[in-house]
Amino acid sequence: MTQYQEPPREVAKDIRPMDIDRSDIEAWDIETFARRFQSGLDVISTLPLSAARNYYDTLCASFAPALPAVIQLHDDSISGCPVRHLRPAGGGKDSDRGRVVYVHGGGFCLGSVNSHQGIAAGLACELQREVVSIGYRKMPEARYDQAIADCRNVIDSLKPVAVVGDSAGARLIIDALSCLSLPQLEVTPVIGLIYPLVGTPHPDSLGDDAPLLSRADVMQAWSLIRAHAPTDNTHQVPASRMEVLAVEHDPLTRPLEREVQGWRESGADIGYRCAANMLHGALHAREQLPEMKMAWQQFCVALNDRLAQIACATRS
Repeated sequence: MTQYQEPPREVAKDIRPMDIDRSDIEAWDIETFARRFQSGLDVISTLPLSAARNYYDTLCASFAPALPAVIQLHDDSISGCPVRHLRPAGGGKDSDRGRVVYVHGGGFCLGSVNSHQGIAAGLACELQREVVSIGYRKMPEARYDQAIADCRNVIDSLKPVAVVGDSAGARLIIDALSCLSLPQLEVTPVIGLIYPLVGTPHPDSLGDDAPLLSRADVMQAWSLIRAHAPTDNTHQVPASRMEVLAVEHDPLTRPLEREVQGWRESGADIGYRCAANMLHGALHAREQLPEMKMAWQQFCVALNDRLAQIACATRS
């Protein structure tokens, strides 16, 4: 959940995005990732918003593997909201397998279908389904309820079999579903949440500060959406079937685990896993980080299992 604050106007605007040396890709540990990602965030903090967004897109994409040759891209819009379709060759027709909607992170003010294309493409490959990534409106130009509306409209239009999001995108899923009447969907989608912001955060309710994300960062993100976020949804179950992926060193993990317990006590069927020693944002570099890659693959297998169960129930 990257945070951004507009710097003084005299800051230079022509700083180039960092280049990632991939020659030592197999040797990366979490400290290497944290150092390299933080160096990019430090640059972002010096840039005006438009340049910061471009730099953030390039920074995140620099950690992702090359786009698999089997993935076909197509940009479109749904109800005025930009979307990117990522379809794996041989993944079957949409009517056969259904689509998956993906909602990217970025602290509600950064991020795009470009910054998180590596995650969306990985999801398409792992699930062998078309993934539709949403380019929702960002703060501060837009209000949070407008970003929710973008997500809600795409979900309502596509009737996806699954909805997956990370960080700010995962929070958007929770809030969009709270505003969407699920019975109007043909199939209640499986939900995948990756290190989401849940409930109403407070410094005392969050976990310890961690590299790449502090409690102050979380509260700054919350300040962007608080005025237009739905009424406190603590323990309101977003969906009956969910898979949740967290990371060990993240101030969002402590409240997330409490929320998962509350959802389970309300009757929801929730799979939960936490990537050991990993940090918020590490999913971008999952191919370089064995613990993150393993947790991601387990998360995707669990999503696939749930989708297979739905398919069997639909046929019977």
